[in-house]
Parts: sequence; structure tokens; C-alpha cells
Amino acid sequence: MHVCVLGGGVIGVTTAYYLARDGHRVTLLDRREGVGLEASFANGGQLSYSYVAPLAQPSILPSLPGLLLMRDSALRFAPRLDCLQWRWLFAFLRACRKEVASQTTTHLLTLSLYSRSLLHDLVREESVEFDYKRNGKLVLFRDRGAFEQAQRQMEFQAALGSEQQALGPMACTALEPAVEPLRSELAGGIYTPSEDVGDCHQFTVELARLARDKYGAEFVYGSQIQQLQVSNGRIAAARTQRGDVEADAFVVAAGMSSVRLLDPLAVKLLLYPLKGYSLTVPIDSGHDAPSVSVTDSDNKVVYAKLGDRLRVAGMIDITGSPNADPRRLDLLRRQAREAFPRGGDYNRAQGWSGQRPATPSGKPVLGSTPYSNLWLNTGQGALGFTLACGSARLVADCIAQRPPALDMSPFRQA
Repeated sequence: MHVCVLGGGVIGVTTAYYLARDGHRVTLLDRREGVGLEASFANGGQLSYSYVAPLAQPSILPSLPGLLLMRDSALRFAPRLDCLQWRWLFAFLRACRKEVASQTTTHLLTLSLYSRSLLHDLVREESVEFDYKRNGKLVLFRDRGAFEQAQRQMEFQAALGSEQQALGPMACTALEPAVEPLRSELAGGIYTPSEDVGDCHQFTVELARLARDKYGAEFVYGSQIQQLQVSNGRIAAARTQRGDVEADAFVVAAGMSSVRLLDPLAVKLLLYPLKGYSLTVPIDSGHDAPSVSVTDSDNKVVYAKLGDRLRVAGMIDITGSPNADPRRLDLLRRQAREAFPRGGDYNRAQGWSGQRPATPSGKPVLGSTPYSNLWLNTGQGALGFTLACGSARLVADCIAQRPPALDMSPFRQA
């Protein structure tokens, strides 16, 4: 079967890899000059399989006014005359109910643990270099109430297969000595030994190389997808400025562009871009970057050591604007200096921002559509790297008419 994948981020490339490995003829289209150049380029680098609880939680509601109005808030909202933004926000508020959030966490954790097993298989079976390391993750809490709530969440996730442990301040610094400057401020931490780190962009580039060189996939860059053409209830071709690309099946994995492509087909996706920021900080001799993956829960900032670089990432801007705000990058640099003053050469840090396509509930949209040969794999939000292998394998199974490993119903288009 000839399958056309639309989108060259980590989701699209992982989908192309699994389809090509299954023996399909695969063509991937992307408007950029290479793969992984948008939301996948410089994300946080954490493969956080046990930290997939959605942003839409009841606990976020009381803090929303402060989060949205404070200039240095980790979550920032700028209202626009944009129907999509307001539809997304109202659906987000509806998803902030306890029973919905618990069910979403269960679904996401099931998918993330499946994705972890697939990534571990991939690393074992294939030759891929992406600064991958199984180094565990330590989430730090300054607020006692937040730490106690995290321990309750830990107990809930333990029943779903997640293995974590609560640590006091001294145990946190014993595990990761670079945390010592923060010890007097800490209430405690949650350590998850099963978490990994890796460079998402390098992973995407390496997987594209494998899909092309080992399994015969074709990658067509500089190819702006203008529309999907329909004939007799099926997708006949993807129209680009270079001409039409015909195929037997199509997978939409195009991030926010998925909305534009699917709207004319009456396939309505409720996605909105949640903009995040990162710094890539060089680590030289004399620096003391954390070896364990660290998350500062109070500031919502993550730290991942990727070879000789420290990736610092955080923040959520619900603004709709694709442009990076230099004040947000300055804030991220200041918070990193305060947390890990010897973590790297912050003066040479490279700043980046990316728009992550998210659903209100936090669950990706996977699987079939009303068109028999059109499939969806989009909406992973900030969890794209973490959920990529699992999402792609499930969609590939559906296209091959194999029973998928997980129940697909929680991830179908609403």
C-alpha cells in the first residue's frame, strides 16, 4: 500500500518509520527543508512517561487568575478575537473536572507506557544517536501542599503501573548533588527512575534516515500541502504547489496545519497552539549540570542534560502568536541561573520557542475518520516526543488492519 504522511515533525516521521517498516511504500510531505524543524526542534528533551497528567485539572482553576494575570507566570493567556481560541478555552474548562482529568490521566499513562516499551525496543534494535540516556527524573517541590498532592498523584499512578518514590530534601541532594543550592527551599521531591532524556530533533532526523535508507521511505521537503482532494468518499490526492501526490491512504500528522487541511472535509479538530520556550546551554569543564532529569514544579521548568548541553524548557503561552517573546526567554534564563548557577554557560545559551498543537483535554487524536483512507495522528501537545512511538504504532496497526495493542476509542476524533 502507498501511504502519504503529511507532516515532518517527530509524530509524522515516527509514523512514516513504522509504516515503512511494515513494508508499505511511504511518502512524507513537509513544507520545511528538513524534518523536526518546528515544535520538535528544541523541546524539553524529557521522555516523561509517568508525568502525563493533563494541564486540564481541577487544581488549576483556583490559581488561574494569578497564572493568567502575572507577568512572570508559567502559564500566560492573551485574549484574541479568535473563535478557535475561545472554543478551545471553554472546552478546556469543561475538561477540568475531577472525573475527566482522572480518566484522561489513565488513558495518557497507558499510551505513554506503551510508547516507552516501543522506544526501548527501537533503541535496542536500530542504530540511532540522539543523546539518549535512561537517567530518571526528579521533580522538586518548594510548596508543602503541592508536594503532598504530588504524593497522592503518585499513589494513583502506582495502581496504573508507574513506579515512583517520594524523597525528602536531603535525599534529593544525595540523588542529584547539583540540587544542593535549592535544598533549604525544598519540601521534597518525587523520583521516577524509569524516565529518559534525548534530543527530539536528533531523534527525528535519525529516524527519517532509517526510514529512508533502510526501509525505502521517500521524504519530499519544501512541499506546502494546499488541500486534500476527495473523490467518491475517499482522499484521492494531496495537492501541493509542486503538483498532486496520489496514494492509497493518508495520515495527517501536520500539527496545527492539520486544522486547516481537515476543516474543508468537515473533519473538525479542536486544537490550539500552546507556545513553549527553551534554552540550549553549553556545558564546559567546571560546570555542574544535573545528571538526573530535573523538573522545578514551582516554576514549571524542566532541565535535561543532552550530551554536552543543558536543555532548559518551560512556560505555556496561550496567545496564538508564533513569535518568541524575548522577555520569556530572559525569565527562563534567570530561573535557570537561580536553580543551577553552575549548570552551564548561560551567556551562550540559544533561545527557541515552538507551538505545540494541543487538544483541550490533553489527549491526542488518533485513528480513523469518516473517510475510509484518511487517518489522524495529531494533538499530542507538549507530549509529542513521549507519545510519538505509541501513537505511530497504533495508527500503523489500524492502517494494516491489525488489532492495535490499546483501545483506540479514547483517542478518536470527538
